[in-house]
Amino acid sequence: MTTRLTAADFDQELLILFDAYVHGDMDRRSFLGQAQRYAKAGVTAAGLLAALSPNFAAGQQVPAQDSRVTTQRVSLPTPSVYNSINGYLARPAAAGAARLPMVLVVHENRGLNPHIEDVTRRLALEGFMAFAPDALTPLGGYPGDEDKAREAFAKLDQVSTREDFLAAAQWLRMRADGDGKLGVVGFCYGGGMSHWLATQLPELRAAVPFYGNTPDPAQAAKVKAPLLVHLAAVDERINAAWPAYEAALKAAGAKYEVHHYAGTQHGFNNDTTPRYDAAAAKLAWDRTIAFFKTQLG
Repeated sequence: MTTRLTAADFDQELLILFDAYVHGDMDRRSFLGQAQRYAKAGVTAAGLLAALSPNFAAGQQVPAQDSRVTTQRVSLPTPSVYNSINGYLARPAAAGAARLPMVLVVHENRGLNPHIEDVTRRLALEGFMAFAPDALTPLGGYPGDEDKAREAFAKLDQVSTREDFLAAAQWLRMRADGDGKLGVVGFCYGGGMSHWLATQLPELRAAVPFYGNTPDPAQAAKVKAPLLVHLAAVDERINAAWPAYEAALKAAGAKYEVHHYAGTQHGFNNDTTPRYDAAAAKLAWDRTIAFFKTQLG
């Protein structure tokens, strides 16, 4: 069995460069040019990029055809200029037609890729009806290539995309096979969307942002749902804004808990890349499931 690489196998400066590349702060050519200085023992900059990029098969926990889960592709209308959004719905097969608590799953800045579909199935196995919309729907959906997905994501009108996620949340909450209790979980971009949805949906029962950008602190007073916030230790881009938002949450009397995971990188929950931290991810996931089971009843 091939040993999986971890963040410890890479220079920290390279990981910071990779984070900037992933989030659109530099293009591929710039990343490769700067990454070359960290290439060792015949490994090229392109090889480093490949090693840091997702391996969906390595991270899969619940196969797409797992008989314990029922899944379907759905499309729903939205009021934005995009008119509709597609998504991936998963339920525990054993639940039949029973009404279930619901979780909206919000992807990173690459759209609805195989990893997020897997996360959606994991939630179904925990007894939830989970729905993951694809923000890239108006541009043809997730293209099957992470670089192309990132490039497409940068072309989205984010005002319209937010409207689409609001519509998806309301559609999920009103489904006849749901019990009306809605939570949201998101990762990176999706973490930021989870924070934002908590300021927009007073009926939201729980929000779990993983290392996501926070709204303007002035918006914290609108948060009615309890928050469970997961933050990486080495993630200056996200962590710098957290203290001001946390202070605003406290001032507003919002219910929240925050966990900082020592030694982790941004994206530590994503088990398809070397930034994955197995121990921290398990702890964060266990906390997330317990939180949803408590808040969604």
